[in-house]
Amino acid sequence: MDATPPPDPLLLGSIFRRNAELLGDEPAAWLDEATLSHGALDARADRIAAALRAAGVGHGDRVAVWADTCLEVLPLFVACARLGAVFAPINARLGPAEAQAVCALARPMAFFTDPERSADGTAIAAALDIDRVGGLAGASGAIPLDEIAANGTAPAVDEPALRETDPHVLFFTSGSTGAPKGVVLSHRASWLRSFQGPFRDEPERTVCMFPLFHMAPYSLGLAAWQTRGAMAFVRSPTPEALLSAVPRMRANRLYGIPLVWSRILAHLEQVGPDAYDLSSLRQFDTGTSAVPIELVQALKRRFPRSQVRIYYGSTEVGSAATLPDADVLAKPGSVGPATPGGDLKISDEGEVCVRSPYLCDGYFENPEATAAAFDGAWFRTGDLGAFDDDGFLTIVGRKKDIIRTGGESVAPSEVEAALAEAPGVVELAIIGVPDPQWGETVTAVVVPEVGKTVTLEALQAACEGLLAGFKKPRRMVTTHALPRTAATGQVQRPLLVEQVQSGVLT
Repeated sequence: MDATPPPDPLLLGSIFRRNAELLGDEPAAWLDEATLSHGALDARADRIAAALRAAGVGHGDRVAVWADTCLEVLPLFVACARLGAVFAPINARLGPAEAQAVCALARPMAFFTDPERSADGTAIAAALDIDRVGGLAGASGAIPLDEIAANGTAPAVDEPALRETDPHVLFFTSGSTGAPKGVVLSHRASWLRSFQGPFRDEPERTVCMFPLFHMAPYSLGLAAWQTRGAMAFVRSPTPEALLSAVPRMRANRLYGIPLVWSRILAHLEQVGPDAYDLSSLRQFDTGTSAVPIELVQALKRRFPRSQVRIYYGSTEVGSAATLPDADVLAKPGSVGPATPGGDLKISDEGEVCVRSPYLCDGYFENPEATAAAFDGAWFRTGDLGAFDDDGFLTIVGRKKDIIRTGGESVAPSEVEAALAEAPGVVELAIIGVPDPQWGETVTAVVVPEVGKTVTLEALQAACEGLLAGFKKPRRMVTTHALPRTAATGQVQRPLLVEQVQSGVLT
């Protein structure tokens, strides 16, 4: 008797191939009024993969893209999956110097930009000696990606040696020093993170608030595409843009961080309940930062037929815990039990640790950071947590010195370095003050020179050209001295947070 053949590997390219065969001209992605069909996405990906292969890009090579949200990025994402290359998006909010540092870390064989970043991208490529530079949506370059994707034909490109454990994406996240780290995700991890099982009763049609250089839009998009659904992107996550996309595609899912949901509810209060047709929405998801119970209650009042879910996770772990709709009102402050297929534990130091098939493979060419993050099969999240009697997790603090604001990560040391020479400042500390909208507000605690006045506007101006906008302080307080530990002289940031929250510092 012949042996049973092994199952097909979990490769991302196969998702788009099947959808093209089954769905053809049906939309796979939306941006404003523009759409990209499943068939066109698949065909364009093949043409781009063939062009990249002809240019010398092969299995395991990185392909970096520095661009804001545009549909042209999606065929490149799929093309890398077909070719066995590693897709490496760079945050479009970064300035040229910051983007160059990230690009240098990736060491790409090909580097693409959108038109807005074309000139800076060419300069970065020259500085890093990258030969193959291309453009999205008409940007100039040696590989005119928009023309390749739209014209001609190409044979289907699938790397025969590709394994599901091979890397496909490289997402960059800031460490506690501000230095970027590349999170490596395999085909298998991304496939499993987005798989929703065979029992969904309708395709998922999602509106995404996240830009296409974060992990979230790709995980959410893959989750929709795995159900033969579609994804709508927006150029800016305003209430108007997100809500207008819902009736356009009859969306049934909308993910928003707490800040965005608060703005949506305020906008609906202002314009009235009939301004948008939201009758198709069923799933209302949130997470990324702390979710106040008042926000959950407001969502339930405004959308009584909705299912509200809260997610806890990161680029490194995917979804680590999920609080389902049945428990969102009964478990205020909780992020739920472990996501199915994964495990959670609290270390002796109180740190939340995650073990699951969704974990990253470590940090790109950074064995020290990888070793520090993993304890065997367990990933150390850097968050402090506690379980209740039912095994539901609550996040109570942070071990790592990182501020989470509006879905972005900010290293205090990086902001402090940028402001070290700010006029009138003797010393300064950057802290994250809890905020119901932003999660945390980047706050500068300043010791000014005697007789000098320091303003928030002056600090923000001093950051110009050095830091992305989301890293700049949004609030400033003054003090006569920063509290420090006696033994090491380290700034006591938790004490500063407490003093700001209590009104001791204003």
